[in-house]
Amino acid sequence: MNIVPMNVAPKGLLDGFSIEVMPRTAAKIPDFKAILPAGTRVYVAHIAGTPIEDMLATAARLVAEGFEAMPHFPARIIADKATLSDWVQRYAGLGVRSALLLAGGVDTPEGDFSDSMQLLESGVFDANGFTRLHVAGHPEGNRDIGSDAEVMAALKWKSDFQNRTDARMGIVTQFVFEAAPVRDWCSRMQAAGVQLPVHIGVAGPAKLQTLIRFSMACGVGPSLRVLTRRARDVTRLLRPFTPAALLADLAANRPAAIESVHFFPLGGIRATTDYISAQSDPAARLRA
Repeated sequence: MNIVPMNVAPKGLLDGFSIEVMPRTAAKIPDFKAILPAGTRVYVAHIAGTPIEDMLATAARLVAEGFEAMPHFPARIIADKATLSDWVQRYAGLGVRSALLLAGGVDTPEGDFSDSMQLLESGVFDANGFTRLHVAGHPEGNRDIGSDAEVMAALKWKSDFQNRTDARMGIVTQFVFEAAPVRDWCSRMQAAGVQLPVHIGVAGPAKLQTLIRFSMACGVGPSLRVLTRRARDVTRLLRPFTPAALLADLAANRPAAIESVHFFPLGGIRATTDYISAQSDPAARLRA
């Protein structure tokens, strides 16, 4: 028997959770309504090379099925303001009113934009009725985005942007495996005057080898040691790794800034949604 961890997150931490998909992974799910609560926010990751038509088709499907589609807008792969305006207008035509703005996963800008602040300053989202704009956060830092002081200054700028506009903003973070770096990061943001709600990134259940591979590729920092310690235990190497310990630690001492949890389904969408359902379903305590 496999025991599914229960009560790892007291009521509230998983309320309003979100999840991330890519067009090619979303295509493998016959019916999102069967695995996600109605109205769940679903981020649609825009990886370099993904045709905008695939992104739009995925967003259209999610909206039609009753979910809040939040497509990524990676600044460094957007050619110019005309392209940005075209994309935003086409999403708006589908009923999309939410977006995640980020620099993107390429080192060199392919066009006129290099960061999310330039996207915000463009005025394109406001002009097309977008009301919820999220930005990326990195509790453990990121070698591509500058020093901690520079990052905090950028987050403060985004916090101030919310205060001077009608945008409903938030920070969605890279996935982490330890709570301590998250609490320290939240404290530093508070000291810097950043007043944006945080949606903390959590990796869904996956094989340890899969998580280590994604973590290395995405630049996950010190909390990667949680995985490397476990990898030394051969008896645990083949068992799926879950976020139970991280969620329990966050719930026990939850920073005020954390609004909810954002799941990266690195081990598969169904594995993650089954895990989330098990946390609030007593009948799922024991699974064959």
